[in-house]
Amino acid sequence: MGEQPSGEASNSDKSNKSPSGVMPDRKLTVRKSGASRPAAQDTSPVGKTSAGKKAAVNATPEKPAATKKAAAKKAVTKKAAAKKTAAKKTAAKKTAAAAEPAPAKKTVAKKTVAKKTAAKKTAAKSAAAKKAPAKKAPARKRESRAAMVRRAHQINRELAELYPYAHPELDFTNPFELLVATVLSAQTTDLRVNQTTPRLFAVCPTPEDMAAMDPERLEELIRPTGFFRAKTKSLLGLSAALRDRFGGEVPGRLEDLVTLPGVGRKTANVVLGNAFGVPGITVDTHFGRLARRFGWTTAEDAEKVEADVAAIFPESEWTMLSHRVVFHGRRVCHSRKPACGACAIAPLCPAYGEGETDPEKAKKLLKYELGGQPGQRLKPPADYPGQPAPPMAPPVGAS
Repeated sequence: MGEQPSGEASNSDKSNKSPSGVMPDRKLTVRKSGASRPAAQDTSPVGKTSAGKKAAVNATPEKPAATKKAAAKKAVTKKAAAKKTAAKKTAAKKTAAAAEPAPAKKTVAKKTVAKKTAAKKTAAKSAAAKKAPAKKAPARKRESRAAMVRRAHQINRELAELYPYAHPELDFTNPFELLVATVLSAQTTDLRVNQTTPRLFAVCPTPEDMAAMDPERLEELIRPTGFFRAKTKSLLGLSAALRDRFGGEVPGRLEDLVTLPGVGRKTANVVLGNAFGVPGITVDTHFGRLARRFGWTTAEDAEKVEADVAAIFPESEWTMLSHRVVFHGRRVCHSRKPACGACAIAPLCPAYGEGETDPEKAKKLLKYELGGQPGQRLKPPADYPGQPAPPMAPPVGAS
């Protein structure tokens, strides 16, 4: 234990001494210098081997945290770039697909649908053209009320020359028959009423007789005029009212007539004007239509039309004006297709052109005596230029 180390060892010890002769503390030196200054090399074989192993271990140190973070950032950036590239490729594919032409089948189907639609539109236009009149009515010019009134009076004079034989187109011999015939004329023609009333008045010529009629028997007699149940109720009611309230006589005042069942202002004016000589304007469908076409009124309500026309003409003209206008509406100025080309008052009519303007075609539209056909009355006035209407044909199987 007390022996000195070999000479080689002593030399080594000597060389490791500091100039002052004091041995340095290796551990202290390593701590101060850190990893950057390695410890003294061992020149012995054994020392070299152990030092080599230590050097090999120290040669592959772990990557610092900053390097790891940088690598992670690069990886995330690469993934994001890859996603963007994939998204761009997908969008490009979609755009290219949208830009590509549709398949042949879809194109053919679209063309077929377009052809069908065009055909339908063409057919609709053709149908509209067929329904439309030959010429459109010209736009109505504005005129002062004074000018309209002058024109209205001129139209009335022209109609008076055209229809000097104008008359009520219901057969009657007294006020009661005219009242009953007018009630029956609702929703039917005067011809049908005239063909029905001879049998009716043969059975019940007075209000008392009619009020005592069996309802079913009365319905059977007036059935050809239509709406026979409602009309039977009205006839029984007004006959009873005449019997009980007016002594079996038809009253000659508007205020009394309109209180009877089934009697309105139009019916009352017909009876007053033609049975009692009291002026009145009868506004039926024909009169209202022509009053609007002539520009005398724009109203649709019958009472308003009556008031507007009454303000244009003197009271003495009201009854005959009604007959003339109704005559013209039934014979020439029809609802759907007026015979404008055969109308005597065409130069005065602001609605000229709404109907047929060709004279030859318009003549074929004329009715009753103007068209060479029978009138509506079985017993027309003596000055009537046309033919009397035929009586109703007897029922099939009747003897």
